[in-house]
Amino acid sequence: MPGYDYKFLEKLRRKFLCPLCGKAMREPVQVSTCGHRFCDTCLQEFLSEGVFKCPEDQLPLDYAKIYPDRDLETQVMSLTIRCIHSEEGCRWSGQLKQLQAHLNICAFNVIPCPNRCSTKLIRRDLPEHMQHDCPKRKVRCEFCGTDFTGEAYEEHQGCCPQESVYCENKCGARMMRRVLSQHSLVECPKRTQPCPYCNKEFVFDTIQSHQYQCPRFPTPCPNQCGVSSIAREDLSSHIKESCNSALVLCPFKDSGCKHRGPKITMSRHLEETMRVHLSMMSSLVSRQRQEILELRKQVEELSVSSEGVLIWKISDYSRKVQEAKVRGNYESFSPPFYTHKYGYKLQVSAFLNGNGSGEGSYLSVYIRVLPGEYDNLLEWPFSYRVTFSLLDQSDPSLSKPQNITETFNPDPNWKNFQKPGGSRNSLDESTLGFGYPKFISNEDIRKRNYVRDNAIFLRASVEIPQKIIA
Repeated sequence: MPGYDYKFLEKLRRKFLCPLCGKAMREPVQVSTCGHRFCDTCLQEFLSEGVFKCPEDQLPLDYAKIYPDRDLETQVMSLTIRCIHSEEGCRWSGQLKQLQAHLNICAFNVIPCPNRCSTKLIRRDLPEHMQHDCPKRKVRCEFCGTDFTGEAYEEHQGCCPQESVYCENKCGARMMRRVLSQHSLVECPKRTQPCPYCNKEFVFDTIQSHQYQCPRFPTPCPNQCGVSSIAREDLSSHIKESCNSALVLCPFKDSGCKHRGPKITMSRHLEETMRVHLSMMSSLVSRQRQEILELRKQVEELSVSSEGVLIWKISDYSRKVQEAKVRGNYESFSPPFYTHKYGYKLQVSAFLNGNGSGEGSYLSVYIRVLPGEYDNLLEWPFSYRVTFSLLDQSDPSLSKPQNITETFNPDPNWKNFQKPGGSRNSLDESTLGFGYPKFISNEDIRKRNYVRDNAIFLRASVEIPQKIIA
């Protein structure tokens, strides 16, 4: 709007207000024919619309009779106003005509930076801007003395070659930046440097101690075999595999040969002592065979049950029955078992095609006492009840199993229940244990599921009083 829109300290009288804009008149003009006054700009805008009448009384207007009202303008310019920045904090007040002079010094007035940096700011912030923020300000580097604009100085900071800085490797040295690169590459004790042997990076002042342990550091063969440069980590392999001067043991050391000499002479030793080595190997094989037999015996003893119960599975039953028919009186033996820990050693035998009175049509079952490890600690003769069972393999959820069971008490006068005196490998009738030649007929075996998946299960158990077990 063309009129003055400032904060006047007193309420304006009507004669100071432009009828068109409602504000204090700016460059007032008077229509001489009717005496009405308007802002010059407001009246020009009104007449530009093609209406040549006074806005107040609608009487015809003549440009020649419109004159500037100097007296009214003087009165308006003498009115008292506040600074246009009063809301920002300026406390100035004065005549309207003094406003421009005040704005030229007002601390709250927005002005452009005199360095033409495109920044506009209030006058009171100008010194701070000129000193610290203006990219066009003049700044002198304190290290090299060169003058820069503020913008160029920001780029120069941190890279001035004359600035004193500490070594980036934290060695403690301080120098001008222009010599820092040379120091870091050549002089700094904390610079990194590759080991010339393993190529790993190390701090310079530790690389010498590293070389005492470097796996690729060249070392001569301690056996003086002629190889002068071997990587430290390869030295052991060289001595073991390649060095002809290394002392080695004879390949027949395990068989008793004590010879030790340089690797290069070992082939001659082997040729000269071939007969001796052969004899040593024969002795070693004999010893090892005996050890294997003893170990096998120990394994068998460890695998023997010691709970007084044996469940013996006879697999491939049909073939073994046919074999028993062909061979006649063919006896099958169970694994041995103990009646209890540190107890009697027993074994069950079976004639699948019968023995004695049951031969040809029965399954015969016997038990006998074997020489055991603890026989000298036990009471003799063996006198504890023994039970044989042929186990029914029928599904218990479908029918109750009907095991074939026989029990007997050993006759203390019978010789086979006396303390064993040696091994019993003879199949003579006199060496049979006690049992049942007609335990179950071959016909009855087929009636239920005593044979299943071509296998039968025989169970032997010994009743030992609890006090003996304890």
